[in-house]
Amino acid sequence: MIAALLDRLRQGDRKALARLVSHAARGEHLAEMQASFGSSAAPAARVVAITGSAGVGKSSLIGKLISVVRQTGSTVAVLACDPQSPLSGGALLGDRLRMDNPLDDGVFIRSLAALSGHGALADHLDVMIRLLETFGFDVIFLETVGSGQADVDARNLVDVVVLLVQPESGDDVQWEKAGILECTDVVAVHKADLPTAEQTAAQVGAALDLSPSRNVPVLRVSTKANQGHTELWQAIQALPLRRRQISAAQLLFQLTGDWLQQHFRALEERRDPEFMKLVEAWQRGEMATSDAARELVQLLTMVK
Repeated sequence: MIAALLDRLRQGDRKALARLVSHAARGEHLAEMQASFGSSAAPAARVVAITGSAGVGKSSLIGKLISVVRQTGSTVAVLACDPQSPLSGGALLGDRLRMDNPLDDGVFIRSLAALSGHGALADHLDVMIRLLETFGFDVIFLETVGSGQADVDARNLVDVVVLLVQPESGDDVQWEKAGILECTDVVAVHKADLPTAEQTAAQVGAALDLSPSRNVPVLRVSTKANQGHTELWQAIQALPLRRRQISAAQLLFQLTGDWLQQHFRALEERRDPEFMKLVEAWQRGEMATSDAARELVQLLTMVK
């Protein structure tokens, strides 16, 4: 079944794409999908993470960027990580409602449930991104639920991280606390029509000056005034494609780390007896760290 869906995917079948993304989101048939991608193909799309605090306007911004990108003739896919519904366990779907573009064959949007404590990202995004690239999308936007650990996690998956901030939000404390700016490639000050937007841009610039080795552009955008979106996209395009600069060995190591982390969370959340026994033995000093680490890796590879 999966082989047939993958064949249809390569032929441009959107229904097959939707079904495969659903399988990946549920953690189904991942090995078959990854095997079909091969290891030699270079990343084909420009993958951009849009992150920022809840309510800052990430979905509205992506909606505007979709329009800008589509005007160039490029195709666009969006993986929007929504908070998980406490009732259904699915995504709350707010993101799709705020992306107000009329959909066409060149646009694909999927809302995904981000589990609490999973870095504000849905699981198995690496597989979903490869599916979208195999289908042939030119640009892929990844929207996180919030900012913080999500920026670190997202950076491992994408070419460019865009941090969206807004005036009078108090986010400057959060930037310093979480080290968010260290993971950011572009900063966009949203709601630039507000009188304090210039001050916010200056604050961000001052924080970035503490790391002079990195040149991070700071731009102002406004969905309400419909300004700055073309300039933001031009700044994103000017940056190198980070995933193409990573060697195959580095990428495999990176993805292995992500995979092990997901399995570690699963053991921790269900308080697996073998896992808890290992942790307690190490905590009491009954095991050397190297021995505990080896046993932990064995446990992680057995997680289903």
